[in-house]
Amino acid sequence: EVQLVASGGGSVQGGGSLRLSCELFGQNVGSGCMGWFRQAPGKEREGVASMDFWNQNYYADSVVGRFGISKDNAKNTLNLEIDSLKPEDSAMYFCGASRDWKCPSVPSANYPHESQGTLVSVSS
Repeated sequence: EVQLVASGGGSVQGGGSLRLSCELFGQNVGSGCMGWFRQAPGKEREGVASMDFWNQNYYADSVVGRFGISKDNAKNTLNLEIDSLKPEDSAMYFCGASRDWKCPSVPSANYPHESQGTLVSVSS
């Protein structure tokens, strides 16, 4: 059984940074398309970043230049560095994993295996 545990959310001021981490159990990080998506209250899910089997990264237009997705093979984690945070980045953030080698060109907001959320709150 594949399980994902997301952590690292918090409350920060605009312009600040956070590092989210997603620990995987039952699947090796990087063994398929994996990524991060978010959902703000009253809004639909939005894929923000993903990484495929060949370590090709994909980002939503709204986060290019501010978000960075990476993996740590030793810790079996998928990480998301978030810089220059804006109030509109406030949302519950989730990580997801699939066994598809290739990711869609636009980061997905739905995966076969998903974590619980970690809350990011950005004040202006």
